[in-house]
Amino acid sequence: MNLSTVYARRLMWMGCLFSVVGLMSYGIYAERVLYLDPCPLCITQRLFYVGVGLMALVGLFMIRNLWVQRIAGLLMAAAALGGVMTASRQVWLQHLPPEKVPECGLGLQYWLENEPFLKTLSLLFKGDGNCAEVVWTFLGFSMGEWSLAWFVALLLVALTLIFTRKDGVSDAH
Repeated sequence: MNLSTVYARRLMWMGCLFSVVGLMSYGIYAERVLYLDPCPLCITQRLFYVGVGLMALVGLFMIRNLWVQRIAGLLMAAAALGGVMTASRQVWLQHLPPEKVPECGLGLQYWLENEPFLKTLSLLFKGDGNCAEVVWTFLGFSMGEWSLAWFVALLLVALTLIFTRKDGVSDAH
C-alpha cells in the first residue's frame, strides 16, 4: 500500500474507533449521571458498538495487511448492520401510536434470571414498551434516531474499507 492510502485507512479506522468510544462514553454518562436506564434495544445496540470498536482496533493495528483489514471490515460491517436493524426497530417502536406500543416487560434482570438464554436473546432484539419511550432528544432526534444515523455512517465507512484496493482505488468500478 502506498503511504497516502495507509494514512487514509488509518484515519478511517481511528475515526470509527474514536466515534465508538465517544458514543459508548456518552451512553454510560447518560445511564450513570442522567439516570436514563437503557432499554433492551439500547443494550443490544451497545453490544454492536463494541463489535464495531473491536474491529476498528484490529483494522488499526493491522494497517499493512489488506486481507486482515478486509475481514475486520466485513465483521465491522456486520456489527454495524446489526446495529442498523436494532436501532431501526427502536425508532419504529418510538413512532408507533400509543395504543399500538407493546406492553412494557419485566426488565432485563428478570429475563436473565428466569428465562432461557435464547429467549432472553430474542427479547433483547425484539424490545418492549420501554424501548418506545423517548426520554432524551438532541436537535429534535431521539437517542435511537441518533444511534441509527451513527450505525449507518459506520456501515458506510466499513464498506469503503472493504471495497478499496491497496492502491486506494475502489473495487466497485
